[in-house]
Amino acid sequence: MILNKYISHCGIASRRAAVELIKNGLITVNDEPPSHPAYEVKKTDVIKYKGKVIKPEVKKVYILMNKPKNVITSMNDESGRKTVIDLLNNKISERIYPVGRLDYQTTGLLLLTNDGDLAKKLSHPSHKVTKIYEITIDKPLTEQHREQIENGIDLEDGHVKVNWIKIVDDENQIINLEIHFGKNRIVRRIFEHFKYNVLKLDRIYYAGLTKKALKRGWFRHLSEQEIIMLKHFV
Repeated sequence: MILNKYISHCGIASRRAAVELIKNGLITVNDEPPSHPAYEVKKTDVIKYKGKVIKPEVKKVYILMNKPKNVITSMNDESGRKTVIDLLNNKISERIYPVGRLDYQTTGLLLLTNDGDLAKKLSHPSHKVTKIYEITIDKPLTEQHREQIENGIDLEDGHVKVNWIKIVDDENQIINLEIHFGKNRIVRRIFEHFKYNVLKLDRIYYAGLTKKALKRGWFRHLSEQEIIMLKHFV
């Protein structure tokens, strides 16, 4: 495998960007700068990026799912409910796990992977992974309540402040908001705090990923660029 392709397979950068890393002296082969981006990597070579050994990731799988309603975010369920793993329909041979959770009735973007390091980082509050939800409530959201949510409210487990919130329909019943934390049922609890019932809850954005061309209940592999984007994000 040539060097820039090797770097790409390590999840560091695209092949084109890897050439620039090599030119800028950020890549070494056996502690020496390589002679050319097309250097043929040997099995005995030690490749480093910024002084840290890098190796291609083998059989790492990254799946983006548009989770439907009434499906549990779990590997299995004692009550016999359908799980997100059931939706894969045995089409993925590797054992993968959902990153975080979506409630049983919540729909939208869910990432599944066997990359434990990435999953841990995406789930950790310190990385402030952004999520956007579309919420449908049972009655119009008042401007006063919208402002209160925007400015931050106190729930039973602490203070909660969204990144932003906006009304997206004329009836003031469909709302989009962005958050970067993952407390249990947090979006539903924000509106329940003001006595609104959440009729629909859909995650439409997760860590730079969107539902574009991904129908409800469908899933797809992430592209190479999306994987690199996620790793750089955290």
